[in-house]
Amino acid sequence: MSKTLFDKVWDAHVVTSIKNGPQVLYIDKHLIHEVTSPQAFTELKTRNLPLFRPKQIIATADHNTPTKNQHLPVKDLLSRNQLAQLTSNCKENNIELYGLGHPNNGIVHVIAPELGITQPGMTLVCGDSHTSTHGAFGSIAFGIGTSQVAQVFASQCVLAEKPKSMRISIHGKLKKNVFPKDVILYIISKLGTNSGTGYFVEYAGDVFQNMSMEGRMTVCNMSIEMGARGGLIAPDSITYNYIKGRKFAPSGKDLEKKMTYWESLKTEEDATFDTEYSFNAKDISPMITFGTNPGMGIKISETIPKSKDKSFKNSLQYMDFKEGQSLLNTPINYVFIGSCTNSRIEDFRVAANFIKGKQKANNVTAWLVPGSQMVVKQLKEEGLDVVFEKAGFELRQPGCSACLAMNDDKIPSGAYCVSTSNRNFEGRQGPGSKTLLASPLTAASVAVAGKIVDISKFS
Repeated sequence: MSKTLFDKVWDAHVVTSIKNGPQVLYIDKHLIHEVTSPQAFTELKTRNLPLFRPKQIIATADHNTPTKNQHLPVKDLLSRNQLAQLTSNCKENNIELYGLGHPNNGIVHVIAPELGITQPGMTLVCGDSHTSTHGAFGSIAFGIGTSQVAQVFASQCVLAEKPKSMRISIHGKLKKNVFPKDVILYIISKLGTNSGTGYFVEYAGDVFQNMSMEGRMTVCNMSIEMGARGGLIAPDSITYNYIKGRKFAPSGKDLEKKMTYWESLKTEEDATFDTEYSFNAKDISPMITFGTNPGMGIKISETIPKSKDKSFKNSLQYMDFKEGQSLLNTPINYVFIGSCTNSRIEDFRVAANFIKGKQKANNVTAWLVPGSQMVVKQLKEEGLDVVFEKAGFELRQPGCSACLAMNDDKIPSGAYCVSTSNRNFEGRQGPGSKTLLASPLTAASVAVAGKIVDISKFS
């Protein structure tokens, strides 16, 4: 029977199957951070269980970390305690930790790829829903709950039902100023936030084949926002060129051997999927959300649609928008470029290219938060930090920042924020805050204009 990319990776990691139940799936890499790991470590102690394979675990501090003055003691008591607990747990269990101040520190879904830890054909898990990011490498990556974190600690395996398969293909060439964030927002707006429930999604076609790894990570990152368990893209020369030379990447004959295997990780021609969708690249334009879930998105040039759905109307009431309204010229208070979705060097290059020689609008507070210390280093080497600072943008230190308001970077109640993050739920960026999701280019244009503008009209 012909297999999909997903089948090949999943089946290669099945240790055993439970009759009329889940399968035991071996996990190659386990990523942890300070928020979802403490309870799992406690469970191990309570049950007197040893941690099975510490060398397969990578830890970082990202969610609760401040993005200013990271060299000083953390002010927030909860954050300080969680970071201290992570440090203690990692030391006790001989786990590699990239804490604050470490040159490898950053958002978990940014550092693993840039360090060469994430590789094709792997299984990766983390107590974080956006673990799907790593699927961009042709790996199976998904978020797990705290009890499953303990399960992987103890056995390097997880109990899981094999999801159904979906393929989303986009053919053709994207229009100018349309970026990967626009692509995934377009997909979710068309299919809905529940369309991927129970599925693992493979992205295929010209658009994804021509995307950079940073772009592919953005798309796979937001697979979870359509309800999918995860998303993945077949590895190719773009993947291999990204991996080569990175700190923990294979090299020499080991790399050659692995690349031979990686090349086999393609969906076979006559393999079948449970569900398939196809779109045309020419139909995609710069996108922006108007509601309180990532599926409530429109082309910037469009108006808010009409709906009789009660939750739809409640969402518009929260956002203080109306059906049939255009978002163009809506004043914006905050712009946030960052998060595990869009905080890589490519995202900042796009923003800097637009911003260079311009000034931020006086009514906008603009935060730029790199995803890692490595991105900070690249920004400085390329002089992008100077571009942003001259334009009035605030360049902060690495962390999840204003994506989820678990730290000091909160958007005030009632304020509108155009954000490159992945979720626009009520209060996600701070109690009462109003989030509009967009690409780094759109966010940069809004910061300069002080209002929502149609980036497709720019030359």
